[in-house]
Amino acid sequence: MDRGAETLNQPLRGAELPPIAREGQGTDISTLALLKYHLKDWLMVVIIAGLEIVVYVVIPPFHRYVGEDIIENYEYPRKDFTVPTWSVLVIAVFIPLAVFFAYFLKRRSVRDFHNAFLGLGTAIALTALLTDSIKNTVGMPRPDFFWRCFPDGVPEYQANKEVLCHGVESDIKDGYKSFPSGHASWCFAGLGYLSLYLAAKFGIFDKRGRTLRIFWVLLPLLAATLISISRVCDYQHRWEDIIFGALLGIFVAYLCYRQHFPSFYSDTAGYPYKYIPGTHGEPTGGSSERSDLIPGRQANGANDLEAGRL
Repeated sequence: MDRGAETLNQPLRGAELPPIAREGQGTDISTLALLKYHLKDWLMVVIIAGLEIVVYVVIPPFHRYVGEDIIENYEYPRKDFTVPTWSVLVIAVFIPLAVFFAYFLKRRSVRDFHNAFLGLGTAIALTALLTDSIKNTVGMPRPDFFWRCFPDGVPEYQANKEVLCHGVESDIKDGYKSFPSGHASWCFAGLGYLSLYLAAKFGIFDKRGRTLRIFWVLLPLLAATLISISRVCDYQHRWEDIIFGALLGIFVAYLCYRQHFPSFYSDTAGYPYKYIPGTHGEPTGGSSERSDLIPGRQANGANDLEAGRL
């Protein structure tokens, strides 16, 4: 193997990045240019969020049959939520955003903050839409459905033995949305995305064996897990609702994260993808995380990665 081939096969470390990939040398794109380039992506996030509102507010859930012979399975008592629904948005969105902004204040990388924000927004919007679409399709009653249907504790049934609810309409509608857990999917989408972000920035697979970094990476996942478990304790979900919601959230988070950042197993983990416009204003070149950093290929407009490790 000649020397040129050996050079191509050697991974590039942060200290070896060519000048165009380093921060602090005028390489970061302006905020306006970045937003203009990703305008369609942001519009897509808005459209997905709009569809989610329609699915949640307008479309009623499927009313699964609940008969007199199985109603006892849904007689768990109603209680106040340990984690209020409104707080899930704060936890899943604003906590990760606060971390992204803190890193921005340290590195002043507009691209890193933008990519992280766009990926998070996409993950949350997609997860919410998928979650509520599945909820409405499945129509699984919650464990406390009896008391939503019969708040006075006096059950009524139709001729076919199906329940004839006389409770508050909004409570009954929400009572058919047990599967999957929205708390679990939202929290694992937002906090799971944050864990991926931290794993890359801390370089947890850099073979240095720093246990404290693992703790900080797993902390958001622990928070998401505890919030999800609280829904079982509140008699709002069963374990299968929680597990499916968690898997859905973390899966979408991973897909959205990888749209804007390389794998945290990569030698370039933590560096946001940096697109170099071609002659027509579009990104050109391949998607290889290493070859994109090779100086000889930068002139061709290949994707580059921007340094930015904690």
